Amino acid sequence: MPRISEEKIKELKEIANDIRALALKMTTRAKAGHPGGSLSAADIISVLYFYKMKYDPKNPGWHARDRFILSKGHACPAQYAALALLGVIPAEELDRLREINSMLQGHPDRNKIPGIETVSGTLGQGFSVACGMALAAKLDGKKHKVYVLLGDGELQEGIVWEAVMFAGFRRLNNLVAIVDHNKLQNDGFIWDIMDVRPIAAKFRAFHWNAFDIDGHNIEEIIKALERADRSDRPTAIIAHTVKGKGVSFMEHKPEWHGKALPSDMLKEALKELGKYE
Repeated sequence: MPRISEEKIKELKEIANDIRALALKMTTRAKAGHPGGSLSAADIISVLYFYKMKYDPKNPGWHARDRFILSKGHACPAQYAALALLGVIPAEELDRLREINSMLQGHPDRNKIPGIETVSGTLGQGFSVACGMALAAKLDGKKHKVYVLLGDGELQEGIVWEAVMFAGFRRLNNLVAIVDHNKLQNDGFIWDIMDVRPIAAKFRAFHWNAFDIDGHNIEEIIKALERADRSDRPTAIIAHTVKGKGVSFMEHKPEWHGKALPSDMLKEALKELGKYE
């Protein structure tokens, strides 16, 4: 594969920071939401939507599109931001996050939002849906890929490992699972609640191609996705990330898992991201 240009890497980093800024703005305005995990996932979402996926923003229901499932549905502000930047949803809808009758609720809803493949939020179920989509594509002879983003706390759910076993057995090499391994969940660090490590080794035990990367390194993310394209089995990319990435006072802090920034702290956060009000 040709090496990605420095200009493209810079562009994707900038888009990731745009996603972070929009996610913080909308959660602060709503006074609710999950900013920490939205920030940790921003680089991954930037690469998928703006570089890797076969996707037409003008026709989000295009039958040949690659599918993206946000299984950690509470991080939907990051996905909503990406869809707004692509023009799939109106940018002004971001101002109505979590309002009554808004299309943008606290978890993604495919019945209300263009570009959302399935309802997600009950942890583990989005991953199972992704496995079903990948199997259906195989049975129908379709060539598209299915990408699914999970949280590391989500891996504590039993349904996840049933799906891992299923996908490995079926050799669903059109399925790519990316774990946003930011080491934190709502109540603290994963190793203090229920340690899921070693993650890659567990996936490999179920016949997956699995490996670790830096989930904030754009070039590493791209190379990992290209490596998945060459696999004869499903791929799990364990992306080591930082909860609250890009905002110093949010990084590695479990309290920002499900709490919005107050307005004064939002201003400081946007300054750190280089996105002034």
